[in-house]
Amino acid sequence: MPPVVLSVQSHVAYGHAGNSAAVFPLQRLGIEAVPVHTVQFSNHTGYGAFRGQVFDAQHLQDIFVGLEERGILGRIDAVLSGYMGDASIGDAIVAIADRVRQRNPKARYLCDPVFGDVGRGIFVRPGIPEYHRTHTLPAADIITPNQFEFEQLMGGAPLQSIAHTLEVARSYINGSAKTVIITSVMTPDVPSGTLATLAITGEHAWTVYTPVIERQPLPNGMGDTFSAILLARLLLGESLPHALAHATSSLFALVHATCDGSRDLPLVAAQAEIVAPSRPFDVMVID
Repeated sequence: MPPVVLSVQSHVAYGHAGNSAAVFPLQRLGIEAVPVHTVQFSNHTGYGAFRGQVFDAQHLQDIFVGLEERGILGRIDAVLSGYMGDASIGDAIVAIADRVRQRNPKARYLCDPVFGDVGRGIFVRPGIPEYHRTHTLPAADIITPNQFEFEQLMGGAPLQSIAHTLEVARSYINGSAKTVIITSVMTPDVPSGTLATLAITGEHAWTVYTPVIERQPLPNGMGDTFSAILLARLLLGESLPHALAHATSSLFALVHATCDGSRDLPLVAAQAEIVAPSRPFDVMVID
């Protein structure tokens, strides 16, 4: 039986964001995806206008009860969550992650706390970053924020260096088995024209450096895709540093294959990059 991931995220009919960016990479890597949608829109907001519906917490809870009635919760190996529209959605996700782990103590919860980025600032409703800080971060086994999100989650102070980043992450880990993945790191000691992606545990830390790719605009769904690939690699038995290298290399290749002007990663056209990235980047031990 392949590993099973319950992916609770937004969904768009056209384009790649939320579950529309995460489910296909999971499946392409041999993971059984169980997608539960928090919204269903015609397209993601990167296109400007959109139509569709935001589902309330009761809708999610009904879906979760149906899955539980089918005996599926005990078969789930990981829960994956991304953008949360409001705290009630977050409560439903945290609760289902807890119920999954009650039935399968080995199951992991990966939370991608999507709420902001450099340049755009915070683009979610007031209170969502604070909700992540007080609810999803304590519940999650793995978090995958970008640098901006990580700084906000840890109190708002800018990261000064890679060493400072490790110090801040370890204060959150606090001796637990949690894993912190930070993307798009550009602290002053990261070489110019380069991005660092870090993986930090209580005992070890690794980084992968990749060149900055200039795309106008940057495609949506990059974090959703990265988190899905990383989680899939871990569930398939890869070590954390190797999963980090593969996920980072795959995302780099997909962004590189994106045409200027496109708002979406070419997940179907460049799907081979999900499985075996054409330009693999090395992972470096930093602690």
